[in-house]
Amino acid sequence: MRAGWDDTSGKDGETDLAARSRALRGALTRYFQRRLPDANEVDDLVQEVFLRIVRRGDSQDLDRFEGYVFATAASVLKDRLRRRRVRMSSAHVSFEPDLHSQADVSPEQTVLAREALRSTTRAIMALPERTRTIFVLRRLEGLSHPEIARRLGLSLSAVEKHVQRAAKHLLSLGEENHDA
Repeated sequence: MRAGWDDTSGKDGETDLAARSRALRGALTRYFQRRLPDANEVDDLVQEVFLRIVRRGDSQDLDRFEGYVFATAASVLKDRLRRRRVRMSSAHVSFEPDLHSQADVSPEQTVLAREALRSTTRAIMALPERTRTIFVLRRLEGLSHPEIARRLGLSLSAVEKHVQRAAKHLLSLGEENHDA
C-alpha cells in the first residue's frame, strides 16, 4: 500500500478517498450531464475520473481535492471528445436488426464486397510508404492536414500532395476495375 492509503475514517474502515469521492459523485455526475448529450456515458466518465485519481495515488495529500477532481473531469471529457472526433463517432449508425440484417445480403454480394476490400487493401499497400502513412492518418484516423504535417515533420503542401497522389492512385484503380 502507498503511504497514506491505509488511513481510515468512517465506521467501517472506509478510506478517506472513498468518503471524499462519494461526497463529490453527485456533483461530478451533474457536471457531465450538463456537457454531454448522451446520458448513458455519464457513469463511465465519473468512474474514469476516480480511476485516474486512484492511479495517481496519494490523493490525501491534495489540499484542494475537489478542484483536482473537476480538473481531472475536464481532462476526461476532453479525451472523450478527442476520441470521438478521431473515430468519427458522429458518422456512426446505430445497429438496427431490421435494417442491418445479413439475411438481405446475398452470397454474391458478400463475395463482391470481400473482393473490393482485398482490392482496396492491395491498392493502399502499393502506395509508397510515406504516401500510405499520410493516407491512413488522413482517411482512417481522421487527422487534419496540419496535424499530419506536425506529426511527420512535413510541410502542409507536402501532406496535401501525398493525399492527392493517394486519391488519384485509388481512383485510377477503381476506374480500371469498373471498366473491366
